[in-house]
Amino acid sequence: MKLELTEALWLDESGAVTLFELAECSGMSEAELVELVELGVIEPLDPDAGQWSFGSRCIVAARAASRLRRDFELDSPSLAVVLSLLERVHELESEVRHMHARLPRMRR
Repeated sequence: MKLELTEALWLDESGAVTLFELAECSGMSEAELVELVELGVIEPLDPDAGQWSFGSRCIVAARAASRLRRDFELDSPSLAVVLSLLERVHELESEVRHMHARLPRMRR
C-alpha cells in the first residue's frame, strides 16, 4: 500500500504575504522568487515598495513553479513560459464553463 501525504493551505483573497513568507510557503528561495518577479510571473502588490508583499494568489503560482522546477528541472525562463501557458489554459477553461452555463439545456 502506498501512503500519500497532502498539505492544505487556506488562502484569504484579501491577505498578503511577504517575500520571506512566500518562499516558506512555496519551497523556493527568495532569489528564485525575485527572478520570477523580474520575469513577470508573479507580481508584488506594490512593486515600488521597499519590502515586497504579495497577494495570496501568488502562493498558488509560486507553489506550482516550485513543483515544475523540481519535477521537470526547469530554469526560470522556462518556468515563466509554462506558468503563463497554464494561466491561459485556466482562463480558457473558465470561459468555456461560463459559455456552457449560458447555453439552454438540450432536451433528450
